[in-house]
Parts: sequence; C-alpha cells; structure tokens
Amino acid sequence: MTVFTWPDFSPVLFSIGPFAVHYYALAYITGLLLGWALARKLVRMAPIAATHEQVDDFLTWAVLGVLVGGRLGYVIFYQSHFESWGHMLTHPIDIIAVWRGGMASHGGFIGVTIAIIWFSLKNKLDMFTFGDRVAVCVPIGLFLGRIANFINGELWGRVADAGSKFPVLMIYPQSGTMLPRYPSELIEAATEGLILFIVMISAAQSDRLRARPGFLAGLFLVLYGVARIFSECFREPDSFLGFLPFHTTMGQILSVPVMIGGAYLIWRSGRERSA
Repeated sequence: MTVFTWPDFSPVLFSIGPFAVHYYALAYITGLLLGWALARKLVRMAPIAATHEQVDDFLTWAVLGVLVGGRLGYVIFYQSHFESWGHMLTHPIDIIAVWRGGMASHGGFIGVTIAIIWFSLKNKLDMFTFGDRVAVCVPIGLFLGRIANFINGELWGRVADAGSKFPVLMIYPQSGTMLPRYPSELIEAATEGLILFIVMISAAQSDRLRARPGFLAGLFLVLYGVARIFSECFREPDSFLGFLPFHTTMGQILSVPVMIGGAYLIWRSGRERSA
C-alpha cells in the first residue's frame, strides 16, 4: 500500500488578466467535443441514426442539457434542505451559477435525455437509436469530470479502514485531517469513465446489439448505476447531507431509478427486436 499527499493543484490552468481557464470547465468542453467527434462516427453505423449535420446541431442541445440539468439536479437533489432553499429564493441567480461549482451527473442525465427526446421528435429521428449512440459517448465526459474533481481536491474519499489493502491511499489536508483516504475521484474516473467506456465502445461494435434500439442506452444506465453505487462506497458523503438511511448516500439512492430505467430499455429493446 502506498500513501500520497494530494499535490495541492491549482484549479486554474492559466489566466490572462481577469480571464481564467478552470480545469473543471475544460473537462466539460473537452468531453463534449470528444463525444461529438465520436458520435459523428457512431451515427453512420447501421442502422443509421442521424446525419453528421444533425449531430452537429445536437451538440448545442447536449451542452444545454448537461449544464442546465446538471446544475438544477445539484440544487434539487443535493441542496434541497430548508436553509438552501431559503438562500435560493433570496438569491435566485445562484440556481444557475454553474461557474461556482456544484453539478450533479444524475441531473445531467435527465437534461440530456430530455434533449435527446426533444431533438429526435423535432428531427423525426428514432429517439432510441439516436440515444444509443449518444450513450456510448457519455463515459468520456464522466472520466474527464472526475479527473477535474481530483485536480480541484473535492469529493475526496472516506478515511481508509484500518489494515486496508487498497493499493493507493491519499491524504487530503483540506479535509481537516491527515488520515489516509480512498482516492474516490480516481476510483470513479476508472469505473464510471474508463471501464464503462471500454464496455460501451465494444458493445457498439456489435451489429446485433445496435439493431436493438435502446439496448446500448439501457446498458449504459445499468452499468453506470452499478459503478456509481460501488464507487460511492469509497466516497465521503457531502457534509451537509451525510449518510442516508441504511448507511447509503444520495448518489447511491439516485442510481437505483437509473438502473431500473436502464433495465426497462434493455427489456424493451428485446421485445422490439423480436417483433
């Protein structure tokens, strides 16, 4: 077992006068651009889901879905206690203040799902086939976002159990203690990002699976839920929420309906294929 001290990164990559480029913003921008480039390739694989021009148009919708859904999800799911709502009512600009941090990936999923449905109806696309291709791209953004969390020194892990065999532990001075903790941001980057992307891009190569509209999206939702529930076992809950009943966390609770929705899409795709 190796113990490191968090390297005290600056959250700002560089600044020019009052203009500063933050790693967190850069992660979102890079994830969206890489996802856009991959989606352009995926939508032309049989069965064709959309044109390149439609993918280009959807990028704006995806940006709005991620930012609006992610921010509102954070406010609703993680700031829904009395004091926060009182503050939000008197400072409504804070609801959309994405530049101050505070984004929820579950809220981002809802935002992007609404964007997919709306965009598909507007452009007369099969929303399940189009959603499949978008789902394959999502782990890229999740991976980069968790790396940005690590650079920012936030969402650190729980204090490691005595005698833990975990290979790498991290001391986060900003946590208020010098006790070794699990590097939960890196665990999430590996499970929700890297591993999930490998599985999704491999599944997307299968003609049989692509022919089942909704299967890939369902697979992503189920596996994301599993990865999130697992990785939350190493992550320190937000101080203003703490543990929920049965020693669960908000991230784990929110992942349950995500998995149920994914299981439904997989089941539905099987019925559609049989029909």
